[in-house]
Amino acid sequence: MDIAAIEGSINTIGYGISVIGAGIGLGIVFGMGMQAIARQPEVRGPLQTNIFLGFALIEALAILGFVLAFAI
Repeated sequence: MDIAAIEGSINTIGYGISVIGAGIGLGIVFGMGMQAIARQPEVRGPLQTNIFLGFALIEALAILGFVLAFAI
């Protein structure tokens, strides 16, 4: 088996693990955000902004993991 094929497989597995981490992070961000909005509906606006900011940062890390998995 070729070394490049082995490295490609390891990179793909590494990306899969990073996506699992991003999925867990998104679940935590949205779950806690919905819980906070349910407890205090009057602060929905600022909380929603923070939820989407957290979403964007977590997704940026997932995309970075995708790029690095195939760049190396």
